[in-house]
Amino acid sequence: MPVTLHTSAPSLTPAEIARWSGIPVAVAVDLVREAGQIDPALRPLRPAGLQPRLFGTAVTVHCEAPDFGAVLQALDVIERGQVLVIDAGGYRDAAMIGDILSGHLRSKGVAGLVCDGAVRDVGTLGSWTDFPVFSRWINPRGPTGAERGAINRPVTIGGVLVAPGDLIIGDDDGLVVLSAANARALIGEAEAKLAREAGWIEGLAAGTSAVEVFGLQAAIRG
Repeated sequence: MPVTLHTSAPSLTPAEIARWSGIPVAVAVDLVREAGQIDPALRPLRPAGLQPRLFGTAVTVHCEAPDFGAVLQALDVIERGQVLVIDAGGYRDAAMIGDILSGHLRSKGVAGLVCDGAVRDVGTLGSWTDFPVFSRWINPRGPTGAERGAINRPVTIGGVLVAPGDLIIGDDDGLVVLSAANARALIGEAEAKLAREAGWIEGLAAGTSAVEVFGLQAAIRG
């Protein structure tokens, strides 16, 4: 069956997306929990502290691995600021993408890449400071076949449903996906949580006890 391209209309406005730009993955995951936390086994290629932030709306690809036809055709669909999200079913025996296709995405201004499967050419991919790559596996073996798959249909990434247009955020801690509904409903809580955390940091630095800072019941001395 040939690659199928599904239509996808934007679900979040630029203003709604922008409000999440400074929210860490840990804060977002605390709010959405299992509904949005992508399996922590999908890890960034770059070391902690050197990983660029991944942030953008998803263009989803479903691969019938080891066929990567949908990845190839997604190159003509994805736009600047979006994230290519590849559902390869966790397939580990062949990479779905390497430095040639990723380099083209990078040149287009794509925000980054998430692959629930394998990638290769990681010496190059991992050297880029402006194109974050998250993957479950690394495998030097290339794909076989370029005839099947689907673009911009809902997929499952790390056990979580990702729809085209969902917001993907990644950092050193991992990945989270926010549906349009969750992004709209939870941004106020996310901003409030950041403000609370800033207050905790300030209080602890000022010498205030942890009991007071966190509103705890004092421990009973034995």
